[in-house]
Amino acid sequence: MTPERPADIIPVQERPAPVSFGEAFLFWLKLGFISFGGPAGQIAIMHAELVERRRWISEKRFLHALNYCMMLPGPEAQQLATYIGWLMHRTWGGIVAGALFVLPSLFILIALSWVYLRFGDVPVVAGIFYGIKPAVTALVLHAAHRIGTRALKNGWMWGIAAASFVAIFGLNTPFPAIVLAAGLIGYFGSQRWPAVFVLGGGHANGHQGYGLALIDDDTPTPAHARFSRSHLTKVLAAGLALWLAAMAVLVATQGWQGTLTQMGWFFTKAALVTFGGAYAVLPYVYQGAVDQYQWLSGPQMIDGLALGETTPGPLIMVVAFVGFVGGWLQQVWGPDALFAGAAAAATVVTFVTFLPSFIFILAGGPAVEATHGKLGFTAPLSAITAAVVGVILNLALFFAYHLLWPQGFGGAFDAVSAVIAALALVGLFRFKTGVMTLLGMCAIAGLSLTFLQSWLA
Repeated sequence: MTPERPADIIPVQERPAPVSFGEAFLFWLKLGFISFGGPAGQIAIMHAELVERRRWISEKRFLHALNYCMMLPGPEAQQLATYIGWLMHRTWGGIVAGALFVLPSLFILIALSWVYLRFGDVPVVAGIFYGIKPAVTALVLHAAHRIGTRALKNGWMWGIAAASFVAIFGLNTPFPAIVLAAGLIGYFGSQRWPAVFVLGGGHANGHQGYGLALIDDDTPTPAHARFSRSHLTKVLAAGLALWLAAMAVLVATQGWQGTLTQMGWFFTKAALVTFGGAYAVLPYVYQGAVDQYQWLSGPQMIDGLALGETTPGPLIMVVAFVGFVGGWLQQVWGPDALFAGAAAAATVVTFVTFLPSFIFILAGGPAVEATHGKLGFTAPLSAITAAVVGVILNLALFFAYHLLWPQGFGGAFDAVSAVIAALALVGLFRFKTGVMTLLGMCAIAGLSLTFLQSWLA
């Protein structure tokens, strides 16, 4: 029986009705098209939809899953969607949730990459990007605030967040080192001060006034989410078999030195070192794709990052742009099939980049569920969440710097972008403007300014 909760904290509400697979499918499809703002913005969207509005999962269970995803290489927001989908609707639920988080972005990036290569600099596209970039910066700042208000509940958590910010901003400390240090602080600190490191920063109540959830704090772990060695073995074997089959087809059709094969191998390695999100692995991708293999140029890589920032889905989807441009320029399927070859390259790169994420969740999820409510596991993860707030703030400043001084501090200050970003922040904090509405308004503003400048020139 669900324990009674104080009426001034939890409104009297019935537990939500069970969610059908079809209803969940439609939500994950919608999420794939509105997941703007990078991991911080995407996690904020999922929290607002799944915890606050729909109440499919409680705050504590959401944060418990998020903290596990934060520890993994790969896009944590996509992994979080996979985890929740798996928890609700077994293996196929996780596969559908994770795939729909990625596929809209893949199709959009293939289309935009084709426009980029076929038509070059398009004023309409440039104008839209000019308006959306300030909105993305505002979304990351807003998400840092939202996650911070949930995670930084005491002085310890504030201190961990501040230390992580100084470490990554001032000392250029690798993200894995920050995660390790925060985890150790949480583990050993909880031995002495356990209440400080309870998930959520020392507040036992994880509902935050949202009401009873379908998967609540005290909801038993479903049968399919319980740990078993046979399940672990099956998932690992299936994942390895899929990867080996894909690589075998590439070697058989392209040879080991073929462009598609080398892309598959290179981005498999990249997928396993993406601790800290896309920006942590971009230098590695740049070195390989630009310097070593010369699949595309440096300026093209930067353009791809801009596309990745302004499309839904994980920012690491910039690898799809790298694959498409590389496949097009290398003519992987010949000069008469440029688009088909480029689309195939983007698909191969996306497959090998995200396959490990599905394996990590479907294989490791049951072990994580077994640790629910155990302080020895949750205390390090609480500390890691606090550290990630500092990392997200650093990312927001990174965006702001490149937005406001596009040529560096020695160049001109972009006052127009600053005004758009400021108005976007007002819309988010003061008027609670939705993500799609905000992006649409900023895109219109950027497009209008671009045409105005062309008309005045």
